[in-house]
Amino acid sequence: MHKTKESLHHIFSDNLNQVTPSPIHSFSERVSQIPNILKLTIGEPDFAIPEHIKLAAVRAINADDSHYSVSAGTMKLRQAASNFLEKRYDLKYEAESEILATVGATEGLYTIFTAILNQGDQILIPTPAYPVYAEMVRINGGTPVFVDVSQDGFILTPSKLRQAINESKGCIKAIVLTNPSNPTGVTYTDKQLRDIADVLRETNILVISDEIYAELNYDNSHVSMAKYLPEQTVIVNGVSKSHAMTGYRIGILAGPADLIEQFNKVHCFVIMTPSNPAMAAATEAFDSELSWHDTAQMKQAYQNRRDFLVNELTALGFSIAKPGGAFYIFAKIPGDFIQNDVAFANDLVDKQQLAVVAGSGFGPGGEGYIRMSYAASMAMLKEAIFRLTAYARNVRQTNVLISHAEQQKIDSF
Repeated sequence: MHKTKESLHHIFSDNLNQVTPSPIHSFSERVSQIPNILKLTIGEPDFAIPEHIKLAAVRAINADDSHYSVSAGTMKLRQAASNFLEKRYDLKYEAESEILATVGATEGLYTIFTAILNQGDQILIPTPAYPVYAEMVRINGGTPVFVDVSQDGFILTPSKLRQAINESKGCIKAIVLTNPSNPTGVTYTDKQLRDIADVLRETNILVISDEIYAELNYDNSHVSMAKYLPEQTVIVNGVSKSHAMTGYRIGILAGPADLIEQFNKVHCFVIMTPSNPAMAAATEAFDSELSWHDTAQMKQAYQNRRDFLVNELTALGFSIAKPGGAFYIFAKIPGDFIQNDVAFANDLVDKQQLAVVAGSGFGPGGEGYIRMSYAASMAMLKEAIFRLTAYARNVRQTNVLISHAEQQKIDSF
């Protein structure tokens, strides 16, 4: 193994000193080595990619579609994405100038932060939130500002938003709004978005609207912040979660043309262009009538899994804000279990080989919670509940024995 020259240990950007590895992936990778481990840690759809989408990628390969595309993505893909946003959410974006194809939603987010942040600029993040946001902000020299919304049903309220804006004294560059939410699965109603838009309209704050789970909205139709604030919103979306295409790495940004033009300056120098076969597959996913059937079937399966977990976890004593979308349960640990969420997650792995993610990794408001991904088969979820039930039974039997022993001591005096 080669060792780095001693004097090179100090070459890294100071910004990296503020960055923490993803608690989700680091925990998931660590427990992967444990025999018989059952992991509900990663948001990875368990469905196979629909055949007609795979065939679109194969056709591109067979046609020798192997040369550079334009950096913003093929016009076919951007037009398909434009059509998709209009048909599904009544949002109108010009394919040529207002859509940018990215290497997954993650690269889209990184592109935005790189394009807008100067050293010390603040990004407002309602928490609990996907930890990638804060770390990307730090990598780019910005400062994440967290707003704990756990006491408000995991929804950002206008009053908390105003308070955060006033306290920042004009330093907030953008806000990240995730709808549906990761990790909670909570969705915003039309009125809630309208009320937030009324506050932001009076500011120069950019809205980064992460809508990667928009197609997985179970109880209501998805509403985008861009419906009410199109002039200062950039949408982050893609095919990873909705079409089970995480490995294809195709996302999109949609927003006003002058914003997209600036984002493309970063994008084209970071990755040049997404993969052509992947873009061909994403075009099929966005544009084919078959895709509506595909996603509807997946969504129904996810909804069945959600309902199963909500019922079973509630019966075990977990408190849950019922998720309206995505494929995560964010559950409050029962009071008679270990209350430190990291210790609880580790104890669950040690005693039942069941892996869930500690809520504190998602920022303020996540302490004392766990996140469970139901992007897994019903058979796996039933086994997970079986193991969790066994864990609960053992803990509660032990608690009863301890309580009885303590009472005997008291009675003996």
